[in-house]
Amino acid sequence: MRHFITRHQPAQPWRVTLLAGLGGLLAIGCVAALSSYMHAPLLIAPFGASCVLLFAAPNSPLSQPAHVVGGHVLATAVGLLLHAFLPNEWWAVALAVGLSIALMNALRVTHPPAGADPLLVFALSPGLDFLLVPVLAGASMLVTVAVLFHRASGITYPAKPV
Repeated sequence: MRHFITRHQPAQPWRVTLLAGLGGLLAIGCVAALSSYMHAPLLIAPFGASCVLLFAAPNSPLSQPAHVVGGHVLATAVGLLLHAFLPNEWWAVALAVGLSIALMNALRVTHPPAGADPLLVFALSPGLDFLLVPVLAGASMLVTVAVLFHRASGITYPAKPV
């Protein structure tokens, strides 16, 4: 029973913790500011979760640029496709999420926050342009901010291929 409450994440130095929070603040702030400036919605809720990975776990395979952008684009595309042909029912939403997970895994672009993208598609019923703005544009901006932020703070990102 103890393994359910044991924290498996190692303690982080304060500098790392503060940089993670600052990175998320800057990334969401930049995307939100540009969204306001362009009068175009560039933020979706899963991007907050993407920032957790980008700034608190930048070395994770799930945080790498191809995963962030590819995962969001793929999962949104699956959601849009299934939403176009299936009724807006619980089972269709579940199918969209499950298929998104399977395809992200098969294509090796798994990004957990992207699993929420089909839920947004079914909840909002957006057009195909949703794939470009906010998904592709917003995810690309988050990665750009993460690259610049990590370089400025001395953290290697993206991770070097093994």
